[in-house]
Amino acid sequence: MAAVTLTTLGAIAEQRWGLLTTAQAEAAGVSRQQLSRWSTSGVLERVAQGVYRMAGAPPQDHESIYATWLALGGATSPAPTPGVSAVVAAGTTAAIVHGLGDFFLDEIDFIVPARKSTRLPGVKLRVKKLTRDEVFPVNGLPTLTVERTIADLVEQWVDLSLVADVVRDGVTSRKLAFPDALVSYLDPIARAQRRTDVGAGDGRVMASDLFELAGVYPERWDRG
Repeated sequence: MAAVTLTTLGAIAEQRWGLLTTAQAEAAGVSRQQLSRWSTSGVLERVAQGVYRMAGAPPQDHESIYATWLALGGATSPAPTPGVSAVVAAGTTAAIVHGLGDFFLDEIDFIVPARKSTRLPGVKLRVKKLTRDEVFPVNGLPTLTVERTIADLVEQWVDLSLVADVVRDGVTSRKLAFPDALVSYLDPIARAQRRTDVGAGDGRVMASDLFELAGVYPERWDRG
């Protein structure tokens, strides 16, 4: 029976970076006590509150982000919009997941569709409704697209030199593939912020200023 149950847990963990949650295990018929025993014996390794890694599964580069996403119910909460996860990596967390810029993971940032509380340390939850065009899975993690991530960083008033690093990496790696989408995301931000350091009042001017600051321009960008 235990072997069958472990096979079931292994199948669950295989879908998400070798990790599974206490809630997923309980749904498969495994009690918290059994999870604790397996953790003690080395069958499972506890990596975060309510999250375990199966023995033999290699740690991932962004395991703390993945584990937090699972702990917040990312794999089990119903999608508020078809094709959009209830928990989406955003801000500097999204940039890190995309491999863009130079950020330290001092806080894990997620967007959720409605107010949600958590006791997990170092986690920021922001309420925002997202569309399918704004979200892209990166190694299985629902994440803001590169274009939406850049706009999100600007909206959060992240230092523009750091945003420019993200833009530069995005262009040179060709991950920033839709500059017009970036303009559409920046446009309401530019109008709302009325900042003087970049693109005051206009998304296209703001995007152009960011490209100039980064020293690169995407292939599809009309510099005229």
